[in-house]
Amino acid sequence: MGTQESNEQGNGTGRRALLGAAVLGAGGAVLGLPGTAGAAGRGSGKGGGIRSLPVPTVIGHRGASGHRPEHTLGSYQLALDMGADIVEAGDLVPTKDGHLVCRHEPEIGGTTDVADHPEFAGRRTTKVLDGVPTTGWFTEDFTLAELKTLRATERIPANRPHNTLYDGRWEIPAFEEVLRWQDEQTRRTGKQVWIYPELKHPTYFRALGLPTEERLAKLLREHGKDRKNSPVIVQSFEPTSIRRMRELVGNPLAVLLGGAGSRPWDFVATGDPRTTADLITPKGLKEIASYAQGIGPTLDLIVPRDAAGRLTTPTTLVRDAHRAGLILHPYTLRNENPFLPAEFRRGTDADAYGDAFGAFRAYFATGIDGIFTDHPDTGRLAREDFVNG
Repeated sequence: MGTQESNEQGNGTGRRALLGAAVLGAGGAVLGLPGTAGAAGRGSGKGGGIRSLPVPTVIGHRGASGHRPEHTLGSYQLALDMGADIVEAGDLVPTKDGHLVCRHEPEIGGTTDVADHPEFAGRRTTKVLDGVPTTGWFTEDFTLAELKTLRATERIPANRPHNTLYDGRWEIPAFEEVLRWQDEQTRRTGKQVWIYPELKHPTYFRALGLPTEERLAKLLREHGKDRKNSPVIVQSFEPTSIRRMRELVGNPLAVLLGGAGSRPWDFVATGDPRTTADLITPKGLKEIASYAQGIGPTLDLIVPRDAAGRLTTPTTLVRDAHRAGLILHPYTLRNENPFLPAEFRRGTDADAYGDAFGAFRAYFATGIDGIFTDHPDTGRLAREDFVNG
C-alpha cells in the first residue's frame, strides 16, 4: 500500500450498514446501529467475484507485516494462515530486465540488506521519485537475478523489533512467484486465495520506459486471472493507471486515495488541478465508478482525527461511495500505539499494542466493506466480535 504511507511512523443497506455510527470521546465508544452486526460477515453472493467476499473483508497488508518483514512469501503465507480474506501480495515495481517484483517502494535500502553487498555499493544514487529526491538503491537498476541475491529486512524496526528476528530469511518475490503461490495455496486449502497487488509509481516507471500496466496485464492473462471474477484486485494511487488497466483486463479495480489535500502524481504530471477532495465528492466518485469497482481511502477520510489524534465524526464518504456503487477498503489499521487513534493507545511504548479491537470496532461501525491491516489475526477476531454483536 501506497506512497502516502512512507512517513506513517509519525503521526445500502444491511450489508453495508448505515453511515453515521457515532464515534464518541473517551475510550472511543461506538454507538452501534440496529442490524449492523447481523448484516456483516458475508458477501452478497451475487455473481461471485469481489462481492462474494466476507464483509467486512480482512485484507493482509503486505501480508502479515505486523509479524514478518513485509512483502515476503513468509509474510504472505502467515497472513493466509491467520485467515486473511485477501493478501496484499505485491506492491509492484519493475526490474531492469522487465520483471515485476514485490517491494513497498522501488528504493530498497530500507527493506533489504543491499547496503551489506559491496558489489552493489556503486549503484547507490539519488533520484526524483514523484517529485521527491530519494537516495538509495532502486529496483530498476537491478536485474531479477541480482535482486535474488538480496534478502528482505524489517522496514520499521523501532515499532517491530520482534520482526528483525526474520531479517535475511526471505528473498524478494517476483510477481510470477506470487501467482504460482496463489495457485498452490488454493489447491492446498481447497479455498480460493485472493490477492490485491498495487501498481507503484506507474507514471514514474512509464517515463523510464518500464510501463507496469502492460506487464501486469500480460502476467494476468498468462495465468488466466484477467477476468471480472478473477481473484486478483488491482489497485493504484494513480487514477489514469487504473483507467489503463480497465482497457487491458477485466479484473476488479480500486483507486487508492491519500489525504484530502493530496494530488495523485499522474494529475501533477499532466497538470490536472484536482485533489483527492475532488475525487471523493459524489461527482468524483461517480466518475471513479465508471472504470473501477472500489476505492481504498486512507482511514482519515472515513473518520477524521482531531488535533490530539482522537477520532471525530465520520464523514459521508461511506454513504456517498456506496451510492455510487463502489466498495470501500480503507487502509491501514495496525496494533501498535503510534498508529492507533489516541483514545485507543495504551502506554507510550512505540512497539506496544493498544486497544486495536476497539479501533477495529469503531471503523467497522461506519459501514466500510473491508480494511487493510498489518495484523490479520487481530482483524479476524475483531470481525467475529463485530458480526456476533
